[in-house]
Amino acid sequence: EVQLQASGGGLVKTGGSLRLSCAASEFTSEDHAIGWFRQAPGKEREAVSCISAKTGTTYYKDAVQGRFTISRDKAKNTVYLEMNNLKPEDTAVYYCVADRWGDSYLRLGWALFEWRFWGQGTLVTVSS
Repeated sequence: EVQLQASGGGLVKTGGSLRLSCAASEFTSEDHAIGWFRQAPGKEREAVSCISAKTGTTYYKDAVQGRFTISRDKAKNTVYLEMNNLKPEDTAVYYCVADRWGDSYLRLGWALFEWRFWGQGTLVTVSS
């Protein structure tokens, strides 16, 4: 079973930056896409970003496009989410997710998929 450990959350002011890390179990990044979902209090869970396994293609929801950057270090089996120009509406628990979606399949609608593996989540709070 794939294991995911999210970390890096914390308290930041509006306009600030934060980097989240997702440490995956060995070999996960070789054939698993890895992404981030978030859930704010009282709101539905929503997709944030993901990166494919084979090509490293990245995907973002419109709400974070241009502000967040997802990247990976395959040697470390770690994926990062660099969050810049944070806004209060970014406040949420952020979850690292993984699944064996291929590059072509992700393109069809990655944000709507039911991802198989989930980490424990890390809380990001953006103060106004």
